This record gives sequence, C-alpha cells and structure tokens, in this order.
Amino acid sequence: MEGVLSIPDVIGYGGVALVVGTYFLSQIGKMDSTRMLYPALNAAGAVMILVSLFHRPNPPSIVIEFFWLAISIVGVARALLKKNDRVKFQERP
Repeated sequence: MEGVLSIPDVIGYGGVALVVGTYFLSQIGKMDSTRMLYPALNAAGAVMILVSLFHRPNPPSIVIEFFWLAISIVGVARALLKKNDRVKFQERP
C-alpha cells in the first residue's frame, strides 16, 4: 500500500518541518540564526530527513542533507565557542 506513510516518512516530514520552520522564523526575525538553537534544530531536521532517505534513497537529497548537517554542526560549534568566549570574558577581574 503506497498511500500509507511509513514511520521513516513521518520522521522525514518532521525533519522538513524543523528545517523549513526554523528558516521561516529566522526570515521573519523571530529566531536568531547566530544562536545555538537555530543550527541545532537544523541539524536535528537534517538527521530526521536522512532517516527517511535511508528508507527511500535519493542520492542527491542524501548528499545535500549531509552538507546541511555538517554546516549545522559548524553553526553549533561556533555558537558554543562564542558562548565560551563570553563566559571567559565575564570571569576576568
């Protein structure tokens, strides 16, 4: 039965909702793309989409989601480093 969504499909649609939702929120000024939440939600969305793509492979989509995940990890790392720099700066006498 092709009309029934599988669990990986539902997970993938959830990932799409995260990625598109966070992008929309950043575009209307409701989410700061330089804070950790934005790349973290994008990374989670990319992983969820990858789950669905391993169920129904589409090579170009798999490639773009790996890049999306890698870029999101860079964003999370930058946000963590920025946060650590602020904490170190505040600790100085």
